[in-house]
Amino acid sequence: METSEPYVSVAESIRRGMAECSPAERKVARVLLSSYPSAGFETVAKLAARAGVSGPTVLRFANRLGYRGFPEFQQALRDDLDERSASPISLYDRGVGGPGESGPSGLSRAAAITVETLQRTFAGVAPGEFDRAVTLLCEPRSRLFVTGGRFSGLLAKFLAQHLQLLRPGVHLLPSDDAGRAEAVAGLRRGDTLVLFDYRRYEEPSHRLALAANARRASVLLFTDAWLSPIAGDADVVLPSETGSPSAFDAMTPVLGLVEAVIGAALEQLGDAASARMREIERAGTELGIY
Repeated sequence: METSEPYVSVAESIRRGMAECSPAERKVARVLLSSYPSAGFETVAKLAARAGVSGPTVLRFANRLGYRGFPEFQQALRDDLDERSASPISLYDRGVGGPGESGPSGLSRAAAITVETLQRTFAGVAPGEFDRAVTLLCEPRSRLFVTGGRFSGLLAKFLAQHLQLLRPGVHLLPSDDAGRAEAVAGLRRGDTLVLFDYRRYEEPSHRLALAANARRASVLLFTDAWLSPIAGDADVVLPSETGSPSAFDAMTPVLGLVEAVIGAALEQLGDAASARMREIERAGTELGIY
């Protein structure tokens, strides 16, 4: 099946384009990502002053990203912002998954959308970012703390429980405030906080990322194509397309990406992972679990 190109948000295009930028243009990129998207709505002169570069450098940066000028860049930001803040009811009111989209063809339509969204997700993930994510998850001396939001918390638990079979030191972050405070207080350099955050983004998750940054722990973010605000504070970002046949964002592509990460982690950990799984299997037999 032919599919359209995967959606790439402005923030993601900035992240991807940094490697090809001049040192001065990278300063603009860092300012934009650190205060995304608000910094992008400033004037060219003000953005240039914040980045410590000239106005023409800001314009060259916008051109490098493929925009014909700064106004076009800002319009792309506005479009991104509209999509990032969309709620299920606002999508329903637009006609996404609303009346007229059901019927005899509902199953085949859902299948086509799901397959395309999965393909777009895997096409849109940068191989280097994927490899960096797996490396973070497999670092033997690190501790992993995993959490998600209202719906994505299910995927966080899915990832954590699989990683617990492969290596020690994997923890699902407690849901209660006191438990979270205790876990965050113990974060240190070498640890990794794994966050799942999808529109409409959850501010408590962003505060967790900032706390991890303050303690020099790494942050691995699973998010959507519009990118959670956490992306500017994350070491690695794995975005997923979330198009669905309804007004609710699809989590199936996220699950596909999570399963790919689990498979790659098992391959990278190799004998250590298989030895741990055998030990857990033996313990389960002793306890009458299996």
